[in-house]
Amino acid sequence: MNTENVWLVTGASKGLGLTLVKKLLADGYRVIATSRNVKSLKDEVGGKSENFLPLSMSLSDEADVKSVIAEGVVYFGRIDVVVNNAGFGQTGTLEELTAREVNDSFAINVFGTLNVIRHVTPYLRRQQSGHVINISSVAGFNGEFPGWGIYAATKFAIAGMTESYAEEVKEFDIKATVVYPGYFRTDFLSSGSLKVAVNPIDSYQAARQSEKEHLENINGNQLNDPEKAAEIFIELVKLSNPPVHLFLGNDAYEQAAKKIAALQQQMQEFKELATATEIISA
Repeated sequence: MNTENVWLVTGASKGLGLTLVKKLLADGYRVIATSRNVKSLKDEVGGKSENFLPLSMSLSDEADVKSVIAEGVVYFGRIDVVVNNAGFGQTGTLEELTAREVNDSFAINVFGTLNVIRHVTPYLRRQQSGHVINISSVAGFNGEFPGWGIYAATKFAIAGMTESYAEEVKEFDIKATVVYPGYFRTDFLSSGSLKVAVNPIDSYQAARQSEKEHLENINGNQLNDPEKAAEIFIELVKLSNPPVHLFLGNDAYEQAAKKIAALQQQMQEFKELATATEIISA
């Protein structure tokens, strides 16, 4: 992979997406960057140029996603790397969250990503090349965070989709990677970005404490550098055999190791009970 490649990055007006777009352009790549707020994106990066195409895209509108991807292909002639970065955080316990809040989370975090995959894959398949990178979260592997169940559910869905997609498109030389970031120093946890339950229930003290910890203590003190994440994404695409699963950050690795150890322990402890399922022939 080289700087002739064209990258498509969603959710590019802030956070990891914006940092990645700036790094790609600085390194000479061609970039299609999408956002609901294309004005903010242009203010941060600039307008349309030889190497840059900023576009407004509504992930929940499948027709709009299809049209924007087609526009990008017409502009640059191809798409080589897709980074499905767009999404948002929603806190609140499963009992607290309304159907609207849950549906909104899945509409963007899951079905929006699926819309992009559905409409970019025909181009990649005809090229017989490409790399799709779907941004999940460490909460999409280890969901033991009270009050983050729906967010975790959307990110678990991204992981499952990516794992199957990687197998589906392997015959076309298309690569797929799900990235599980830990805590990166972006505005993801700021009060303007993170959504909280509109109908909180006071009884859920662990969930309220988790929200407070994230908003007041973790926010602004995250240990991971988004600039380094952007560099890793670029190196990831250069690999001839990239991983399907990539945990990003020491904290993500620690959380993954904790989950794997717990699963192994529980599988061993309950193996006799759980495997007593075979039909015994007469």
